[in-house]
Amino acid sequence: MSVLEAIGTTPLVQLPDHSSRGAIWLKLEGGNPTGSYKDRMALAMVREAERDGRLAPGQGVVEYTGGSTGSSLALVCALTGHPLHIITSDAFAMEKLRTMEAFGAHLEVIPSPTGITPDLITRLRARAAEVAAELGAYQTDQFNNRDMVHGYEQMGQEIVDALPSADAYCGYIGTAGCFLGVTHALRASWPDIRLVAVEPAESAVLSGGPPGTHRIEGGGVGFVPPQLTPADFDEVIAVSTADAFAKARAAAPEWGVFSGPSTGANLVAAEQLATRLGPGSTVVTVQVDTGLKYLAGELYR
Repeated sequence: MSVLEAIGTTPLVQLPDHSSRGAIWLKLEGGNPTGSYKDRMALAMVREAERDGRLAPGQGVVEYTGGSTGSSLALVCALTGHPLHIITSDAFAMEKLRTMEAFGAHLEVIPSPTGITPDLITRLRARAAEVAAELGAYQTDQFNNRDMVHGYEQMGQEIVDALPSADAYCGYIGTAGCFLGVTHALRASWPDIRLVAVEPAESAVLSGGPPGTHRIEGGGVGFVPPQLTPADFDEVIAVSTADAFAKARAAAPEWGVFSGPSTGANLVAAEQLATRLGPGSTVVTVQVDTGLKYLAGELYR
């Protein structure tokens, strides 16, 4: 088996039971080669573009990313022979930026000292388009790339294969690729499953609020992802940065789940759902990545 073939087929574990709520099952995506579920989408975006000729052998790749997508693309591009140019920001964890560089990616870092602001992703995306034109590179453009949705469908099928049924699934929304890919597979097998989008309370755009600044990396980009429609989810749960951080910190000693703030947000939402649905229900969510990516930042400081 190669490293790329090791992407996926991660464990699905049940969190310790509480008599007052339903069961929570967690997909441990930190078990992927770079420690993130983004390995799935990176592999799909590169391989599908190679297959249909959008990406030529040895051609460069450009992406704008907060880090996990960049780390995953850096791994995949290194092993498939594509130079990678990343547009990113110092608003994201330094561990992620260093991981991208470790795999050989070239980084252009856009300053954003106050954090993930409403206009940050827009600025990164605009610069990525400029660099792609300058270099004649293939722009994976994760927010608009349908291949990344296909890359997550297998995760949904893995959940279906592991459980007899589930009442709800919740997931933090970034590009919405994971949410769309996973829920497509879940709803095909369990038509009545409740699909819940998770977003930062400080930038609750899906809930109808204004964009704002927050610290939950991996989502809350200040606009509705272009591939996500109201028909794709049944409700939205908004989680504050403080609550996401607190849950991520607590989950390590209490449940053995070592992760970042977006997983913390998922766990907050999952507990709310499992409590509301009550004993006997089943809620599924995702450990987005490993906590090793956040040790130098404020989460575990």
